[in-house]
Amino acid sequence: MNGTPDPIDPLARIAGAPISWGVCEVPGWGYQLPAERVLADMRSLGLRATEFGPDFFLPADPGEKASRLAQFGLQGIGGFLPVVLHDPAHDPGPELDAFADACLAAGARVVVLAAATGQDGYDVRPELDQSQWNTLLANLDALAERAAARGLLAVVHPHMGTLVESAQDVQRVLDGARIGLCIDTGHLVAAGADPVAIAVANPQRVAHVHLKDVDAAQAARVVAGDLTFSDAVAEGLWRPLGEGSVDVRAMIDALEGAGYQGWYVLEQDLMLLDGEPAGEGPVADVRRCLDFVTEALRASSAGVRA
Repeated sequence: MNGTPDPIDPLARIAGAPISWGVCEVPGWGYQLPAERVLADMRSLGLRATEFGPDFFLPADPGEKASRLAQFGLQGIGGFLPVVLHDPAHDPGPELDAFADACLAAGARVVVLAAATGQDGYDVRPELDQSQWNTLLANLDALAERAAARGLLAVVHPHMGTLVESAQDVQRVLDGARIGLCIDTGHLVAAGADPVAIAVANPQRVAHVHLKDVDAAQAARVVAGDLTFSDAVAEGLWRPLGEGSVDVRAMIDALEGAGYQGWYVLEQDLMLLDGEPAGEGPVADVRRCLDFVTEALRASSAGVRA
C-alpha cells in the first residue's frame, strides 16, 4: 500500500485505530495498552492499515514509527491531529509539519485535523466569536494547502468537545472554507447531526470516514450538560457498529453510491478504567465492527454494480 486504499477492493479500505483499544491523547484517559498488544490484535483480525494514535503510542521518530507498524504488517494511513485553530496568536503550521514528516515516512496520506479548544479533554467547549471563527476557517484552509504541497490530504473532523462539533458548525466550515471533511458518524449523531444527510448533500467534500456507533439517548445527556463527555465514554457511550443509533449501512450505501474511494476507519472510543482487560479485551468488539463493515461493504458493492 502507499497510504491510499485500493478502490477495486472495498475490503482493503478498512483501517483500525488505537482509540478502539482505549489508547487516547487525553491525560488520565484510563489504562493505556502497549502498542505491541494493540498492533498484534489488529494483525490477528486481518486489518492491513491503521491510524497512528496519540504521540506516545508509536515511536516519535518518523522512520521508527513506520518500522514499528511494518513489524506487524500494518500500513500507517495518517491520523488524528488536534490543533488550536481559533487563536490568531498561535501558528499551527509547525504541528502540521511534524505530523506530515511522520506521514511521509510511513507512506501515509491523511491528516485528520480537530479544532481543539486549547484545554485537555473534551468536557468543556467554549463558544467562538465571529473573529475567532474567521481565524479558524482561514487556518483550516492554510493547513490543507500546506499539507497538499507535501502530497498529503488534510481534513477536518467534527468531534464532540471541539470547536467543530454540530451540524451548524459543519455548515460554517462548508460555507467558509474549502477543506474536506472527515465524517465521523458517531460524533455527528451524538451532537444531533445527520451524517448521512451531510454526506449526501456534500459528496465532493467527504474525503475520510470514521465509522462509529453511539447511544443517542446517552449522547443527548452530554449535549444537555447532564453528563460529561468522558464520563459518558466510560459508561459505554460508543457502541459496536450496528448496535447503536447510527444507520451505518445507510452511510456506507450513500458514500459508495457517490463514488467514495477513501478509508473507513473503525473507531469505537473506549476508556479502560480497571487496568489490563480480562479475556480478549477490546479486540472482541473491534471484530464485531469489522464483520459488520465487511458485510455492509460487500452488500453495497454488489448493489452498486447491479
